[in-house]
Amino acid sequence: MCALANSRARCDRAYCDIMRPLLIPYVMIQPPEIIRVSKPRVSCDGSGDIPAALGHPRVFLEIDEHGYVDCGYCDRRFVLIGGVADTPDVVTKPDIASGASL
Repeated sequence: MCALANSRARCDRAYCDIMRPLLIPYVMIQPPEIIRVSKPRVSCDGSGDIPAALGHPRVFLEIDEHGYVDCGYCDRRFVLIGGVADTPDVVTKPDIASGASL
């Protein structure tokens, strides 16, 4: 079914056939990467599997009493090993991007 079929916009069949592969269902979105760290002050530049030049500006993050912090650029979650958030349900906790600095 066309993504525009339920909207008031005109549905052009050729357009829909071209755009269909670009529409990503919500269930296919990967959860943010979780990195367990041993120190409460961490840095993130968005690199990992890619060169650092293709990431984002390096930011320094401070893990607070919640036991984790999220990067405001790439949504990576840093969890303090042995901290209060070092549990399997850390994925369901809300974003915490406080403490970010350049």
